Amino acid sequence: MSDRLYIFDTTLRDGEQVPGCQLNTVEKIQIAKQLEQLGVDVIEAGFPVSSPGDFNSIIEISKAVTWPTICALTRAVEKDIDVAAESLKYAKRKRIHTGIGTSDSHIKYKFNSTREEIIETAVRAVKYAKRYVEDVEFYAEDAGRTDNEYLARVIEAVIKAGATVVNIPDTTGYCLPEEYGAKIRYLMEHVDGIEKAQISTHCHNDLGMATANTLQGVLNGARQVEVTINGIGERAGNTSLEEIAMILKCHKGINVETNINTTKIYPTSRMVSSLMNMPIQPNKAIVGRNAFAHSSGIHQNGVLKNAQTYEIMDPKDVGLDENAIVLTARSGRAALKYRLHVNGIETDEEKLDRIYEQFLQFADKKKEVTDDDILMLAGADTADIHAVKLDYLQVTTGKGVKSVASIGLDISGQKFEEASSGNGPVDAAIKALKRIISKQMTLKEFTIQAISKGSDDVGKVHMQVEYGGSVYYGFGANTDIVTASVEAYIDCINKFRE
Repeated sequence: MSDRLYIFDTTLRDGEQVPGCQLNTVEKIQIAKQLEQLGVDVIEAGFPVSSPGDFNSIIEISKAVTWPTICALTRAVEKDIDVAAESLKYAKRKRIHTGIGTSDSHIKYKFNSTREEIIETAVRAVKYAKRYVEDVEFYAEDAGRTDNEYLARVIEAVIKAGATVVNIPDTTGYCLPEEYGAKIRYLMEHVDGIEKAQISTHCHNDLGMATANTLQGVLNGARQVEVTINGIGERAGNTSLEEIAMILKCHKGINVETNINTTKIYPTSRMVSSLMNMPIQPNKAIVGRNAFAHSSGIHQNGVLKNAQTYEIMDPKDVGLDENAIVLTARSGRAALKYRLHVNGIETDEEKLDRIYEQFLQFADKKKEVTDDDILMLAGADTADIHAVKLDYLQVTTGKGVKSVASIGLDISGQKFEEASSGNGPVDAAIKALKRIISKQMTLKEFTIQAISKGSDDVGKVHMQVEYGGSVYYGFGANTDIVTASVEAYIDCINKFRE
């Protein structure tokens, strides 16, 4: 009989720490429901003391999902734990995730403390959390750089205090796979009472080893893995849920099973990418658009004869639809709705009508409309509710000609027009925009990304705009890169107007 591995998804907490990828409560609920369909065991829904938004999101997610455990993160601080317990009041299954740094670096520089004081704080936090919930997870932050003997002392103490799960994070992504696996094995062999708790992995990808480290943790006794969809997360990201799930599915000899319905992986991946405006790299394992693509003639010949010559997974196993429905300007609502569904986007008739009108205009500009395109259209639909909207944009530019832009905005029903010259079409357009929105704004970052290929490609623009001492993140997508740039700037403006 296979061992059971529990999947702890932290997309809505650690994953959301990516700059510019913050979600509102409605979007978090949408992802949480999809994670429930995917089969994750635990959803870490947020860090409730950090903001009213996180607190409210945990409450609403707790109401929206049924069987996964809902987890709230805290520091080893009584107020944090009080707030976490309150945020979990509607959860059917609830967990408080508390902890403290254990490496000498954290103890000395972050806490100005001692090893013994850290153990006392850890034990006190676990006991305090147990007053509210039975299921308490303890994290030893920077465990990857904590010496094993001291780490074992900490883990033994918190298990005696009542911790049901002990999380061993490689917080900085520093460990080598053998080193991390040996750390888990050391705890299995040297912690008195380790059988009373579940060991969890939480690996970061700073050196590209998050998945390898997590797998080594599992092979050495960990039975919970902390992961995110598409491997998103702070800095270089976290262990990818889809990679761990498919490694275990492909390597039956490991004899460890999860509850993941792998056919839901692709739509979940696309939903997270779309809602967070965070493109998936084409060569990303499992869910990248090239993951099942073959361009080499030798590879193509082999795959046509037998797919297993170059494919170790059936695309259908990860929910990748092979139906050759291609969307064009002659496609109907049913085909569009189907492609949205395949990509994890569910729509009511009213929203479908709005997206369809945009789709027809878009399809007239392109011969074929890709999944990336329709995800962009689904995300752009939210622009209808914003106060500032782009009415029109006209730009004159060329070699030896000074770029001039004319722009029209609709601001809460009022029409405004302005024009400006600039150092190139984007500069001219943004200067014209800023003449209407007369606020002191500074463009901090401007990134353009193509999402397919060809002269009729859609360009995605990501921007960071500073206003009032805060940085706001905006996103725009259009076949015209100047228009996409203006839409991204307007997206930033709408966020600091909210």
